[in-house]
Amino acid sequence: MISLIHKILRASIQEGDKIILCEIGTPQGGPVSPVLANIMLNELDHELERRGHCFVRYADDMMVFCKSRKAAERTLCHIKPYIEEKLFLKLNEQKTKICRMTDMGLKFLGFGFWKGRDGVKSRPHEKSKAKCKQRLKDITSRNRGQSLDDYRRELRAFVRGWVNYFKFSSMKRFVAEIDEWLRRRIRQIYWKQWKRINTKFKALMRLGVSKSKAWEWANTRRSYWHIANSWVLSTTLTNAVLYNLGWTCLGDVYK
Repeated sequence: MISLIHKILRASIQEGDKIILCEIGTPQGGPVSPVLANIMLNELDHELERRGHCFVRYADDMMVFCKSRKAAERTLCHIKPYIEEKLFLKLNEQKTKICRMTDMGLKFLGFGFWKGRDGVKSRPHEKSKAKCKQRLKDITSRNRGQSLDDYRRELRAFVRGWVNYFKFSSMKRFVAEIDEWLRRRIRQIYWKQWKRINTKFKALMRLGVSKSKAWEWANTRRSYWHIANSWVLSTTLTNAVLYNLGWTCLGDVYK
């Protein structure tokens, strides 16, 4: 087992077309990384418990809770030598900070925190929200040239994974806002795929638009994004219709 761990730690890492030798630490993102972190930091858990600290740790991410800033500075000063001299690990100076739980800069496993009436609560961090929106934008790009089933399948997989991870945090407002934007992106995909005037005309007719209005909108030269928020699509490709067509938004999972 020790020999196998040595081989994993010394294995080269591929970044793009380059092969890089791993001389220190564990490969980030590898399945063995959190396992080895739990093994190495088990001693740190016992040391913090012995000193009477409240803390939470997941793999190599940790938060230690103190009553004041001075107490936090004193704790960091005492625990750093133990980590570096006893466990022979290097503390990440850039990610190590002393702050309040509700500070905007605090990010733990993708979560941020805020103070409610009944205590501190969690929510997706602003960076996690930005990454979510960017990923949704990539998935629903109208220039990908794939079938609607492919769009729906990829979107469903991402949405379910993201929402289930953050499910027990506060994000009702974010979900409502992102879903409104996401459905507009989906309507844009349909308008792009209909492409020709006759195809748009027939599609709008099938959705119940009058002949004159369908012909008028089929010939419009307004942008895809503008049309996606127009009367003709918002009243035909409604939220309920998109749901019945198999499109999954965040609010469909976060209930």
